[in-house]
Amino acid sequence: MSALAALMRDANRVTSHQPWPRVVVKRQAWSAAIDDLSQRRLTLLSLWGEAAAVQMALLDEPTGEIAVLGLDCPDGRFPSVGARHSPAQRLERTIADLFGIVAEGAGDVRPWLDHGRWAMRQPLGARVASPESPMPYAFLSAEGEGLHQIPVGPVHAGIIEPGHFRFTANGETVVRLEARLGYVHKGIDHLMAGAELETAAKLAGRTSGDSTVAYALAFARAVEAALAVEPPPRAHLLRALMAELERLANHLGDIGAVCNDAAFALMHAHCGMLREQVLRTADACFGHRLMRDRVVPGGVAADLDPSGQAAVGALVELLRGRFPALPRLYDNTASLLDRTVTTGILRPDLVRQFGAGGYVGRGSGRAFDARRLPGHAPYDRLDFTVPVQQEGDVHARLRIRMDEVEQSLRLVSQCLARLAPGPLRAELPRQPGEGMALVEGFRGDILAWIRLGPDGRVARCHLRDPSWFQWPLLEAAIEGNIVADFPLCNKSFNCSYSGHDL
Repeated sequence: MSALAALMRDANRVTSHQPWPRVVVKRQAWSAAIDDLSQRRLTLLSLWGEAAAVQMALLDEPTGEIAVLGLDCPDGRFPSVGARHSPAQRLERTIADLFGIVAEGAGDVRPWLDHGRWAMRQPLGARVASPESPMPYAFLSAEGEGLHQIPVGPVHAGIIEPGHFRFTANGETVVRLEARLGYVHKGIDHLMAGAELETAAKLAGRTSGDSTVAYALAFARAVEAALAVEPPPRAHLLRALMAELERLANHLGDIGAVCNDAAFALMHAHCGMLREQVLRTADACFGHRLMRDRVVPGGVAADLDPSGQAAVGALVELLRGRFPALPRLYDNTASLLDRTVTTGILRPDLVRQFGAGGYVGRGSGRAFDARRLPGHAPYDRLDFTVPVQQEGDVHARLRIRMDEVEQSLRLVSQCLARLAPGPLRAELPRQPGEGMALVEGFRGDILAWIRLGPDGRVARCHLRDPSWFQWPLLEAAIEGNIVADFPLCNKSFNCSYSGHDL
């Protein structure tokens, strides 16, 4: 019997939840799940709150099984997962901030998203009046001779989102890095509640702007699972086509940006031009450079006409002709390799503990890709490989991106070749249901969970960005490196502020 099956053996199953089971467990089974997580028999996919309950999504990687465990919290408390499994700590702090549900035995109870600037505390729970004078954030201390602190942000020199980084250093060597996030909290959980599906889909696509297709796809697939609706074959292929164009644009931008942070602007310029070609093609074909609001529950809201197919085909040929020279340029630039090789090493055991996906996970040996596991249409009928590196440094994360560019070009070509005429959307019934989806964005796996009410509106929706499990690993990867290499390490992770802060 698998670890997940053992946890669900005596639990009450919620029959309306699809495609994976959701069960309501007792505290004993919840504690048993914490044991499995701490022993790395299971991987934490997400942890979120409700008015008087908490939910935990789990993955058994060897078997591919996925399940959601729910625990009722009538007294507003639950056994802490983060006390024994550190990837859950910030999620628990978020539950406390939003719902006021407390993790018993938690080692870190500092507010996370709530900076003391909201009009009220626990906005999705008791809605307690916020104190007029917020308490300063208590950064963790580090003791030792000759240590000093360097505060960076939340406002940065570049045009990027806000986040504060507190370095403790010995000379130029970083001893500890602690991030303070939450500055771009948008209240998406609250905005989703009671929303019509059309409105909620738009909110999902704005969780993290550079992953608007991936988020819209995750939300749509969760809704379709809840309503037992299957989109038409043409819609599946157009979704994958848009998702791979989004992946291409972001990987090209990241490759150039990482090299630019190592003072190699030539690569940045070449990648910038190629990225612009991808965005212009997306705009010409789908009416928006980022393809926002083009993936909707039931299918897609934009078709690809013959001229659009020709434009995408021309883009593929352009990238196949020009991109291969850039990895060669990178490999033949010794001064660039000197900055990226052995810099910002992330240990494989940490990657597996945190269940980190995307280029962060695959750069440290974790071959996880939601297009393969659990997999979904049309990727189950397309041919591609999942590149993996073992070194875990900036170089490895950059190499993963380069290899994924080639794989995305293969996938785009296959989508074009299989694109047959047909409808674009399936009708959605207005009925209750629960659904969950896991899709692969360019950063890694994005989770969407939804509960629909009897009127077909969203009763509760939870979205989890891959950055939740990647930001803490950036703090680990920078330790022992020099302060000047932080921008390089940070860009090699390129975690989302907005997707994390919700």
